[in-house]
Amino acid sequence: MKRILKLIGKIIGGLVGLTVLAFAVLYIIGTVKWNHIRGNAYEVPVERISIPTDQASIARGEHIATIRMCKDCHTENWSGQSDSVPGLITLSIPNLTSGAGGVGATNTDEDWVRAIRHGVGHDGRGLVLMPARVWYYLSDDDLTDLIAYLKSLPPVDNELPMTDLGPLGRVMMALGQLPSEATVPDVTVIDHDGPRPVAPQPGVTVEYGEYLASTCALCHGSNFNGQTIRIDAEYLAPNLTMGGEMHAWSERDFITTLRTGVTPNGNKLKDVMPWEYFGQMTDDELRAVWMYLQSLPSLPQGK
Repeated sequence: MKRILKLIGKIIGGLVGLTVLAFAVLYIIGTVKWNHIRGNAYEVPVERISIPTDQASIARGEHIATIRMCKDCHTENWSGQSDSVPGLITLSIPNLTSGAGGVGATNTDEDWVRAIRHGVGHDGRGLVLMPARVWYYLSDDDLTDLIAYLKSLPPVDNELPMTDLGPLGRVMMALGQLPSEATVPDVTVIDHDGPRPVAPQPGVTVEYGEYLASTCALCHGSNFNGQTIRIDAEYLAPNLTMGGEMHAWSERDFITTLRTGVTPNGNKLKDVMPWEYFGQMTDDELRAVWMYLQSLPSLPQGK
C-alpha cells in the first residue's frame, strides 16, 4: 500500500511539475506576443489638416462626438476609464482632456489625427479598443471639427494605469483564448497607405446613411444582421436588415425608437444599446440611416 501511495505521489508531483513548466512556457510565449503588439512603434503617414477654432466648428465637433458615441468609452466628462481582472488584464481608455493623466495636454494636431484615423497613440503604440477601422472613414470636415471640439475640453484630472496583461492573461494569449478586440489594435488592419476614402455629401441619401451607420457595424456586424457581442456579458445584437424585426417598422417608428429607447411594440432597448447618443442625430441624419438600412438585402439573424 505504501508503495502504491508513493507511486501516486510521484505521479501527482510529476503532473504538478509539468503544469508549472507548461504555464511558464506559455507565459513566455504570451509575453513575447504581447510585447510585440504593445512594444511596436507604428509609423503611419499622417495627413496635415487644418483644425478650425471657430465656435460653429467646435459645436459641430461635439455633435459628431455624440452621434459617434465617443463618450460611451471615454465617459461623459472625457476623463477616460479603467477596469481590470487581477492577474488577467487591465484595460484603460484614455483621458482625452488636458488634465493630469490626459493626452490633451501633449497631443499635437497630428497626434489627434494619428489616434482617431489610424489607431496610434502619441507614443507610437497601437491603441487597444480604439475602433479606428471605423473612424478611418471620417471625412476631413468631420474629423477636423471633432478634433477642434476635443481640444476645447476643460481639463479633468484622472491618471490611469497602462493597459497590460497579467500572468494568466499572457498564458491565455499564448493559447489564443483572449478576444482579439482586447489585444489586437486596429492599426494592424488598416491600409494606412491607401487613398483617402471619399466621404459622401451630407444629405438624406443611402450613401450618407451608410457613412453614418458605420458605427452601428461595431455591434450589429459588417452585414448589419446582428451578432453575439461580449461586454460584461453576452448579448445578441439584433438584425437591422429587413430580415429582422424592423421589416414591419416605418421611418417614424425607427426615429422614435432611437429617440426614446422603446420599440414600436413597447420593448425597451437593452442597456448596452447606446440609443441616447444615436438619438441625438438630426431628423435628416436618422432618415438617411433608415434609407440605408432599408436598402440592405434581407438577411437572417446573425450569430
